[in-house]
Amino acid sequence: MAMGMAGAIFFTAQNASAIGPAARHAERPASDVTLVAQRKELPEKYKRRVVRFSTTERPGTIIVDTNNKFLYYIEGPNRATRYGIGVGRDGFGWSGVVNVGRKAEWPSWTPPAEMRARERRAGRILPAVQEGGIDNPLGARALYLYKGGRDTIFRIHGTNQPWTIGLNMSSGCIRMMNKDVEHLYARADIGTRVIVIGPGNRHGNVDYKDRGIDIFGTIFGG
Repeated sequence: MAMGMAGAIFFTAQNASAIGPAARHAERPASDVTLVAQRKELPEKYKRRVVRFSTTERPGTIIVDTNNKFLYYIEGPNRATRYGIGVGRDGFGWSGVVNVGRKAEWPSWTPPAEMRARERRAGRILPAVQEGGIDNPLGARALYLYKGGRDTIFRIHGTNQPWTIGLNMSSGCIRMMNKDVEHLYARADIGTRVIVIGPGNRHGNVDYKDRGIDIFGTIFGG
């Protein structure tokens, strides 16, 4: 699982360089501003929406559907906020039931040794540690996923490459638009149950159904 560490594995040496604390604070965007130019319009279906959602899981639970590239935060009976996500490339997919064990704003990124070695063989040099900031692949927020009190090395995090939402681009973690991960971060507390539906069926049987956009909820409660 260590090979499934978060991050944009196609980072170049140039854009993987760290920035100093003063510059980081000066350049950090407001919560609703994305400073990285988007290379293409985000497909409509991946934009944040309130949806009619039936499930036996309790409000406050996060369900991640890696096949369809959606993350759901269950708000209450028959209602959830749906976010578009990017997930791991083929071969890095995973599944399971975990909890949010830690949260961080503008987190630093420590790529594991296996990732650094793999990328070095491909001619890309990753830093040992990259401090938080707008050029950090973990984006504006990170929710660290734990199981049995131990860090799984998987995260739900933001991204400075918003055009990758809906794609398989990272090494196994769950990436969101910065404005979306900030929205989720404010709702999901430490201990939040996270069900990741993906390869291996380690999540078990999960009953849920997305019944489409809740127009009223999207306008007034999204």
